[in-house]
Amino acid sequence: MGKLYIGITDKDWFRFLSARPELDEINFWQPGGLRQFRALKPGELFLFKLHSPDNFIVGGGYFTYSTLLPSSLAWEAFGDKNGAESLGLVRQRIEKYRRIPSGRNQDYTIGNIILAEPFFFDRSHWVPVPKDWAHNIVSGKTYSLDSVTGRDLLNQVKEKITAISRTLPAADIGDDMYGDPILVRQRLGQGSFRLIVTDVYQKHYAVTGEKTLPVLDAAHIKPVRQGGQHRVDNGILMRTDIHRLYDRGYVTVTRDHRFHVSRRLKDDFDNGKPYYSIHGKEIWTPRSHQDKPSRELLEWHSDEVFLK
Repeated sequence: MGKLYIGITDKDWFRFLSARPELDEINFWQPGGLRQFRALKPGELFLFKLHSPDNFIVGGGYFTYSTLLPSSLAWEAFGDKNGAESLGLVRQRIEKYRRIPSGRNQDYTIGNIILAEPFFFDRSHWVPVPKDWAHNIVSGKTYSLDSVTGRDLLNQVKEKITAISRTLPAADIGDDMYGDPILVRQRLGQGSFRLIVTDVYQKHYAVTGEKTLPVLDAAHIKPVRQGGQHRVDNGILMRTDIHRLYDRGYVTVTRDHRFHVSRRLKDDFDNGKPYYSIHGKEIWTPRSHQDKPSRELLEWHSDEVFLK
């Protein structure tokens, strides 16, 4: 039994993003930042409803991931895919909805709901909210696809997508009301890759345990430009300076998860003592086997990038 969710959103957020075609992912952020969104499974449908009096569904996307993180990291990961031209405007909207005075450079924690394959309807294709929608709903509401209302809503959305010459990405859902709840098996984008890797490494640097988020990067083991993908097993959370050295081959992580520093670092720069002090250290890896760095990709980096 699958589900869909209707989330209430800001009209400015909708207008800004709907004017940007071919987006691969967006961040439907929530200003409160108190509770992580858990209403959907990855791939299920998340729809946008505007604030009253515009009681219409105006678009949607496919749920990928949710997390609570500072607004600055959300901006670094998604930029204007947050639905604004700048981090300053994001902060202003957070303060507006929290009803608090402006805080100079305050880095608010927000809820981040990452959606893949977003779609936006023209005014003529907006879908009225279901009859049972209560006007006092603040954040949103879940509908089961096993219910008449949920199934009817899903069919209306599919018709609107077809009408604007867009189709549901990936497999068709079919007519079985009790079918597979996963609607779309989407690939991660750059932003979702960064947030998920940050979370699975529990927000600390894999080698030393550094937890200062502004200096941590989700590093690709094999860069996308060389055939790598935005997959969790192609990522390691690294300190920014280590990330740069990793990309240039001065450090690597072996298949047994040991941090190695090339002798070329000393040869080329007559320096590197802080890095040699952690040479041979075993890095921390996520508990889940599927989230651990791919041994094949680690070997690729050690063989093809690491400076011998």
